[in-house]
Amino acid sequence: MRAHTFLLREMTILLIDDDLDDIDFFVEAIAEIDANIECVSVLNAIEALKLLDAGGVKPDYIFLDLNMPKMDGKQCLKLLKNSPVLHHIPVVLYSTSKREEDVEQAKMMGAHSFIVKPNKFTLLKKEISSVLMNS
Repeated sequence: MRAHTFLLREMTILLIDDDLDDIDFFVEAIAEIDANIECVSVLNAIEALKLLDAGGVKPDYIFLDLNMPKMDGKQCLKLLKNSPVLHHIPVVLYSTSKREEDVEQAKMMGAHSFIVKPNKFTLLKKEISSVLMNS
């Protein structure tokens, strides 16, 4: 059964995550939520920032993993929110962390919302849909 298409325009999401399985899970969920959503994924924050700075992608949302090597999600979030060009893009922290401290700190740093990575596909679709519909 196809999910209800709720978007009135095409949309681009940038997913920054170092786990290939999580990327596949997320991209599949997006495809079922709405076929008009383009999902671009990169494996680390440094690659994402280079892509954004070069204008290689103009996302409507950024979903950002918290725990990554080289540069973690909080460091990346800080750079995104301090950028005069990128600060307006809603950033959703997307992590296995359930620590309240991480959630509160992310919101204080300007994160739009925080999703704990669910282990069930239907829950992932529900979480992503909720973020996209309530923005």
